Amino acid sequence: MAEHASEVDQSKPSIARVYDYLLGGKDNFAADRVIGDHFMVNLPGSVAIAHTNRAALTRAVREISLTAGVRQFIDMGSGLPTADNVHQVAQRSAPQTRVVYVDSDPIVLAHGRALLEEDERTCVVQADVRDPEAIRRHQDTRALIDFDQPVGVILSAVLHHVNDDEDPGAIVRYWRDQVAPGSHFFISHFRSGENPETVEAERTLQETFGRGRWRTTGEISALFDGLEILDPGVVTCRDWRPDPAEGSSRFGSETRDATLWEQLIVAGLARKP
Repeated sequence: MAEHASEVDQSKPSIARVYDYLLGGKDNFAADRVIGDHFMVNLPGSVAIAHTNRAALTRAVREISLTAGVRQFIDMGSGLPTADNVHQVAQRSAPQTRVVYVDSDPIVLAHGRALLEEDERTCVVQADVRDPEAIRRHQDTRALIDFDQPVGVILSAVLHHVNDDEDPGAIVRYWRDQVAPGSHFFISHFRSGENPETVEAERTLQETFGRGRWRTTGEISALFDGLEILDPGVVTCRDWRPDPAEGSSRFGSETRDATLWEQLIVAGLARKP
């Protein structure tokens, strides 16, 4: 990563790099680790949010690929590569799957160049999720994605970084209108918990990045406007289609109750009719 360090302001934390740090990655700077350490030390247990979200994303991509037969994905706000990236999960069942990753962090773009060398069906577009038209018209998106065929649209842990006045619902509606019937949308989002821990975590998010809002289940469900939300609906990431191999039923929960932190990240999968 050192050769790309001059391209970014290392004194300012990045959402993608803080998330990388919380997941145990090494592509982060001191400023990112300060924020990550705040969550780990002052809000013990909160790291579960990152891990349970990543696990739900993996299961969703597998479901979209295996059950729905979707062979192309756009992953918005994808963050830094880690284990079981979208293209790796999807290509296990369908090697021809094409994936466009989208992120505004130049470090993510740098790692994307490595992905391009590894897999010609994968690319990274440096763009802002709030500018969907730029993503749609980008030459790499047009080269890999056939919008006449179903697309898997991934909005994993990104829309809670979009403020109300930036209209996160409009972002989803844009892509809903662009993709073909049979396309699937996976959204995960911080959910308001109305407790001191939630308030503190949201305050840290806003003070660090100058943006972000945790939303209620109803507000998150409304992001799927015009789409058919599939079972089991909008639920905690932990309870979203748990893996039977982990000792859970398809739509059931583990025997223990979800922790406070596991209750604060929810997910849903929807289909465009």
